[in-house]
Amino acid sequence: MVSLSGDSVYPHDVLTVLFCLLTVSQAYGPSNWRTKYFLGFSVYVSNTTDRLQGTLCYKDDNFTLDTIPAVFTTTCPVHGQFVIYYNERLPGVTYPDYYSNYVHSGLCEVEVYGCPATGYFGSNCSVPCPDVNCQYCHIETGTCQGCKPGYKGHRCEITCERGTYGAGCKETCGHCRDVNQCSINNGTCLTGCNAAFKGDLCKTACDKGSYGYDCKETCGHCRDRYQCSNINGSCLTGCDPGYQGDLCKTSCDRGSYGSECNETCGHCRDVDHCSNINGTCLTGCDADYQGDLCKTHCPVGYFGQDCSETCINSYTCDGCNDVSGSCDYGCRPGWIGYFCQKRIGSEGGMSTTCQNRNMT
Repeated sequence: MVSLSGDSVYPHDVLTVLFCLLTVSQAYGPSNWRTKYFLGFSVYVSNTTDRLQGTLCYKDDNFTLDTIPAVFTTTCPVHGQFVIYYNERLPGVTYPDYYSNYVHSGLCEVEVYGCPATGYFGSNCSVPCPDVNCQYCHIETGTCQGCKPGYKGHRCEITCERGTYGAGCKETCGHCRDVNQCSINNGTCLTGCNAAFKGDLCKTACDKGSYGYDCKETCGHCRDRYQCSNINGSCLTGCDPGYQGDLCKTSCDRGSYGSECNETCGHCRDVDHCSNINGTCLTGCDADYQGDLCKTHCPVGYFGQDCSETCINSYTCDGCNDVSGSCDYGCRPGWIGYFCQKRIGSEGGMSTTCQNRNMT
């Protein structure tokens, strides 16, 4: 099996033209001992190097050792980028006796002639194709063989239906904001994309973390950024701590924090400085409270800002005034008196103790 392909010398935008005249110059004349290796050859024109994706222009099934010409000419009224010379000897296939058992190629020249620009035909490629929307036509007759993108029909007289575009109207428009504004030529969405899509063709979904028309909006504080709707930005699995609402772009209300803002701030010195994320009191606690969340009472015997003050008789008071330190909340078991300074004796008697240096 042998396959030789040649790329046309025309620029890319002219390669999709008619390869109308193919001349294969085989440097061996009739009865040459090498001739048998060329019998049965084929010629394809394709837009790729795969002959099976192209068009068979010629298949030799008539030439003999005496009739095969040194210069072979055939007309291929098709268009493509590659000219492929192909031959084979397949197992299990019976070939004429004068064929070789295997193939060989020794081409000295391949010439390809065709119009150097699309949309023209004739001997000098100077006559425009008769049909205005025809992209390429038969080089001899002018019969349209392929429409411009956006058109179809035998004479390319039919515009692509709504929602389709391209060569033969075989492509489907993307998620255009207005499908009637999808270019029939290249599929560009002329008025932009529907929510959740981006790109000229509106076939690409928004990146994670963005949503809306042309993906111009940014997702809020979703608990899972991959669960942000690329259409409307809704956080499908809820918000990060500190935020609320469908879009999770609204901070918790004053005095609340945490997941879904369901937690209540403690006794912050300034409730406006309670972290909406974890409830930390950023400027400290109210008097008589301690801890990051300011939800814990001062221990027995202490009061005031940051629980830094000591109660009068701190060991006997069960809770003291947060201004004066007096035992306003009663005495610990075994003590009585205004300042809880009197201890009940084991036999019913009382004794006095002074736990504060200012007491007498």
